Amino acid sequence: MGKPILIVEDDNMQRKMLEALLYRNFEYKAHEAANGRDALKILNSEKGAEIKLIIMDLNMPVMSGMDMLEILQQSHPSIPVIVLTGNTDIKLAVKAMKLGAIDFINKPYEAERMVTTIRNALKMSTLMKEVTRLKSEKEGRFTFENLIGAQGGLVRAVAFGRKAAASDIPVLVTGETGTGKEVFAKAIHGESDRAGRPFIAVNCGAIPAQLVESTLFGHEKGSFTGATEKVIGKFREAEGGTIFLDEVGELPMETQVKLLRVLQQKEVEPVGAGKPVNVNVRIVSATNRDLEKEIGNGNFREDLFFRLNVLQLELPTLRQRRQDIPELVEHFIERFSINEGGIPKSISRAALEVLTTFSWPGNVRQLENTINRAMVLSEKNKLDVEDFSNLVEASTSKNLKTTTAFANASSFPNTIRMLHDDGEFKTIDELEQEVMKKALDHFEGNVTQTAKALGMAKSTFYKKMKD
Repeated sequence: MGKPILIVEDDNMQRKMLEALLYRNFEYKAHEAANGRDALKILNSEKGAEIKLIIMDLNMPVMSGMDMLEILQQSHPSIPVIVLTGNTDIKLAVKAMKLGAIDFINKPYEAERMVTTIRNALKMSTLMKEVTRLKSEKEGRFTFENLIGAQGGLVRAVAFGRKAAASDIPVLVTGETGTGKEVFAKAIHGESDRAGRPFIAVNCGAIPAQLVESTLFGHEKGSFTGATEKVIGKFREAEGGTIFLDEVGELPMETQVKLLRVLQQKEVEPVGAGKPVNVNVRIVSATNRDLEKEIGNGNFREDLFFRLNVLQLELPTLRQRRQDIPELVEHFIERFSINEGGIPKSISRAALEVLTTFSWPGNVRQLENTINRAMVLSEKNKLDVEDFSNLVEASTSKNLKTTTAFANASSFPNTIRMLHDDGEFKTIDELEQEVMKKALDHFEGNVTQTAKALGMAKSTFYKKMKD
């Protein structure tokens, strides 16, 4: 986490005292501005995105605190503002609160009161951000702009996703477990013409086999044992919107037949019903399986695959988008803080380096679980390397095995190393050249014997050596 607090105060000594208080109690550093105009420059720059709280004096040159409050109310309404002043006029306090200030503190302030106010303001800031996110999800208006990495490691996937959102054809989202396929499906829905209508997510692999059809397509009362009331099913719940079929490769073959009919005829037949019911839904499905391989093994219908896979979109792994890890870390710290009623912790640069260089086989989901674990176990205001000792041990163990293997390999003169010193794989041509050189050394420079041993024509051997 960078500098989440902006101090706007024309008195340099007051700024330094506030910053010391912040670091002592929260281990936060702060951005500083001597007046409202300088503060707005910071807020409107790239640094502004990380600011969660503003602590501001009212009496400043160039631009007063009241003038700045009016601007903030229009341009940055979600950032809480704590107002400081040496004026005890109650009318001034009321006016500041009407302009959006969350608290009004007189100078000189008590450190304990200030710490409590800052703690509550930081909680409010993260809560407001999460409420906005949840509201957009609930209203079906979650867009690609809401995705962390939309301008970073997901930029290509987002560009493709926007094209998918502009049409109504079925989309198959693929990628490793934990890459965020459901979140991406929500963004496709949120930017489509169906935005604002239902988005229904179904984990096909989590439904008992005997209940798959009734869960998806509904059932009539009394149609089977335990069917005590009529259920319309997930497809009809999604009427007018989008249904997301996660782990679609887990569907039983008999259900696949009925799903194919939904795609072809735009209708579902509830269990126990005598006639089909028309549905108007957009289907986005996802899988981490190789469905073409499943088709070859007889586990997935080829005709259904072609219907679902009209447009395929593959999400990158977390190790392919490492530049997004710092922002994801901050997001998960904030979300955990909201759920547990605390304030967000900061994270050291060294710890962030550990998280950025780890391989993350479980992708974004594993990163989230790792942050949650660290937040529970850490007793400090800042997460540090020791809070991620399990990752450090795993990385060290892996590197030790690799280093040992290379060391052992280098002790044998006829062993060919497949990797460069920087860990990158050598090309086939590079490996072939090394084999030829070692073979030539073995036969003491005899080209005829060397070429014969390698199954290569003598002229070809000469040509490759020349190359």
